[in-house]
Amino acid sequence: MKSSTFEEKLEESKKILNLLMNPQITLEESIRLYEKGVKEIKSAQKMIEEAKVKIELIEEKKYEK
Repeated sequence: MKSSTFEEKLEESKKILNLLMNPQITLEESIRLYEKGVKEIKSAQKMIEEAKVKIELIEEKKYEK
């Protein structure tokens, strides 16, 4: 399974949100989409946290020299 970029995860989350706004979808479909959306957002948040740690490490190394 291909790993998605942060931007792809945000785009997928937007698509899911648009689908959830459709009053014609069933409750079961709404729950499935909601669950998928939460997974995408959590994954994107993890990417942000990992990037933050990398930046902090770079900054620390910059001042060690």
